Amino acid sequence: MKNMGLVLLWTVGLLTAAVSAWQFYLFVMFKDSRGLLDVQGGALHLWLAVGAAIVACVCVFLGLFRRINHTEEFHITS
Repeated sequence: MKNMGLVLLWTVGLLTAAVSAWQFYLFVMFKDSRGLLDVQGGALHLWLAVGAAIVACVCVFLGLFRRINHTEEFHITS
């Protein structure tokens, strides 16, 4: 059951990293009504990218430290 939770955590982390990259791409390539690149870039896409990146970082952080806590010894090099 613990492995299933760890797999779910890594899956959510990877999916939110992909969503973050896609939203940032949409922010950079945002076009106005005339089809030209908009220098403001759609702030909603930027905030969604930042939020998804934060969720991805939290998932990776929790996944790494859950993996480290299951080992018998903790070395500074791990």
